[in-house]
Amino acid sequence: MEATGVAPDDETAVEVLHRGDSGPEVTELQLRLAELALYIGEADGDYDSQVEDAVTLFQRTWGITADEPGTYGRATRTSLEAKTAEP
Repeated sequence: MEATGVAPDDETAVEVLHRGDSGPEVTELQLRLAELALYIGEADGDYDSQVEDAVTLFQRTWGITADEPGTYGRATRTSLEAKTAEP
């Protein structure tokens, strides 16, 4: 399933990614997690259980509780992007 975006007129909204999503946003997420040695799989753009586990580990490590465990929402994205370089 392609990652579902947000309404183009909502500039404050952030795309939320979770298991089952796919696409370039997921690939970027995989690469950022790999930069922190949290994800060792292929950057194939599929948000599978391995990506979900890596996101959950990142959230637990950095104390992120605003997003559901394993879900790449606003709080998790902001923190991960601050700690990694854009791929």
